Amino acid sequence: MSDDRSSLLQPSGGYRKLRAFTLAQLCYDITVRFVELYIPKNSRTTDQMVQAARSGVQNIAEGSCASATSSRTELKLTGVARASLEELRLDYEDFLRQHEAVQWTKDHPLYQECVKCKISTMEQFREFILWALSQNTDHGKCAAQAAIVANGALMLINITNYLLDKLLRKQAENFEQNGGFSERMMQVRLKKRRKE
Repeated sequence: MSDDRSSLLQPSGGYRKLRAFTLAQLCYDITVRFVELYIPKNSRTTDQMVQAARSGVQNIAEGSCASATSSRTELKLTGVARASLEELRLDYEDFLRQHEAVQWTKDHPLYQECVKCKISTMEQFREFILWALSQNTDHGKCAAQAAIVANGALMLINITNYLLDKLLRKQAENFEQNGGFSERMMQVRLKKRRKE
């Protein structure tokens, strides 16, 4: 690739290396299983939760791939992913509230243990759920497993949102420093004209 082309196109498509993407995918997988087990099939909430989780994953990937030619699109789609996961977070909070389940605070022992586990795979999440079920912890009026899964999903969503907030700041800084595709195209054209 020539120097002009390499300065024109930004690196893109590395979303699979992002921890935010990995965790968003895990949140999606957990959500698909969660609605199968705990949300009535004819409820709109089922579709809403799955679509919000899916949107989080897909928009991270699409934004990453679009970054080669559009920092603006990258920022926008990363923001959409963040907003979708915020919607999903609210759905899990609603579930816990409506089922009179305890929502973990930072001082809750299961919250603290979940943080220590640094969960990043479905297998690790399942192991945590099984361990948490063996603890004699108050979950409110909700079934213990549903409350633990919802709280665990909330923690993963919160971590993912934190990582997406950091990614958005980094993308904004990159845009400020390097400009957008149109600006880079103009710079490449001007440089070529000067050479001629």
